[in-house]
Amino acid sequence: MSESAALIPTGRWLVGAVFIASLLAFMAIGVVSSRHKQKSTTDYLLAGRNVSPWLVALSTVATMSSGFMFVGMIGFTYRTGLSSIWMLVGWAAGDYFAWRFFYRPLREVSQRRGAVSAIALLKPPNVRSQGVVVPIAGVLSVFYLSMYAAAQLKAGDTALQTVFGTPENVGSVLGAAIVLVYCYSGGIRASIWTDAAQSIVMFATMALLVFVAFVNVGGTTGLERSLRGLDPSLMSLFPADASFGFGIYFLGMVLGGFGVVGQPHVLVRSMCIEDGALIQRARRYYFLFLLPFYAMTIAVGLLARAIIPDITAQTGLSSEHALPVLGMTMLPEVLIGLMLAGLFSATMSTADSQIIACTSALIEDVFPRWKKSYTASKVATVGVTCVALLVAVSSADGVFALVLDAWAVLSCTLGPVLVISLFGWPYSRAMALVIMVTGFVASNWWVASPWAEDVYVNLPAMAAAFGAYAVMLAARRLPQIRTRGE
Repeated sequence: MSESAALIPTGRWLVGAVFIASLLAFMAIGVVSSRHKQKSTTDYLLAGRNVSPWLVALSTVATMSSGFMFVGMIGFTYRTGLSSIWMLVGWAAGDYFAWRFFYRPLREVSQRRGAVSAIALLKPPNVRSQGVVVPIAGVLSVFYLSMYAAAQLKAGDTALQTVFGTPENVGSVLGAAIVLVYCYSGGIRASIWTDAAQSIVMFATMALLVFVAFVNVGGTTGLERSLRGLDPSLMSLFPADASFGFGIYFLGMVLGGFGVVGQPHVLVRSMCIEDGALIQRARRYYFLFLLPFYAMTIAVGLLARAIIPDITAQTGLSSEHALPVLGMTMLPEVLIGLMLAGLFSATMSTADSQIIACTSALIEDVFPRWKKSYTASKVATVGVTCVALLVAVSSADGVFALVLDAWAVLSCTLGPVLVISLFGWPYSRAMALVIMVTGFVASNWWVASPWAEDVYVNLPAMAAAFGAYAVMLAARRLPQIRTRGE
């Protein structure tokens, strides 16, 4: 058993009962959604392109607010304090730009070209064969989304270990099994339906915990006094280690949020909406739900630090366990079970999206001869889930690091080409390949550089990718300019 076994007395059967009941309810929603399915790959991967705006919005919230928020981001705030707010403010701003300028073209162009996956849009519209660009992008997506999904399974495992003291990897196996059941049954429709339900549970449990903890700590005044007493830097609004200045630091976070343009598991939600004209309505629903949730994430990290000043010394656990430990400290048994269900839901809502996105990449982009096979879609789903589980049980990295690495590589490798494609800018398959290679190399180099903590990788790596495009475009137009000059 893990060191956290003593955190919850053996007699708290109610916690387990509420948790199990919640998971069964989510599974049932996913399975029931399969009653609306049609046996086609388009329905399995895009839900027939007829999903309502509010479902798209709630599903995207759940997919974005994953184990990264519940585990990684709260742990980051616990360690760094109030300055972590700029990560989420920047992230939300970049996310807004994507919703405002990118999602509607994505929905409309994908339908016009008959594309089931976002990766298929990397191919220039006037080229028939996909060449090597789409398969390479598909392989990259499967690799990094599997790693991303593994991070979600690890986050669920973290929650179960903290509350129940389960052996390591039990939570990962349970999460993978549940996700597989409803994804296999209903595809992307099951993912969207369960995500919407999970969003509501996530929001409710966070709101309850913040309220109870705020009352306990003495409100805003008591929280500030406690944090300043522990370490005055915890109340510093700006990060102390921004070597290139706050403006560059913040711009890196904005481009981190805009990096959603390279995340197939998120983009597919807008591709499912029933009409591109409804993207604006979905955007309003999305931010109405997301922004308060982001604020509560910061609040939980700060409250956990004030109430449990040294989580490692007090519990033997890391800062990534701050949410479940705070919940067990503050909440009655029935709400602990609901909170755990909310946390576990966050991990599943993102893992299911990534597993379906990997399925799409495999059968549409890597092995297109299977694209019409409904059976191949289901087999791919099983295979991807097993790979993600294998990565989860074998990886030693924390959730925060796994998610940020996968997000950055996909953002900087796929994102620039998708922007160029959907905005109708000229490019060739060779140019797309150079842009992708530049983004991939730049992102991996920056993560390993001494400046990785000072500026989020999306800023330099996306700049390098778009810079490569500008150079190639100028080189292609130069002979035309010379000819006109002559």
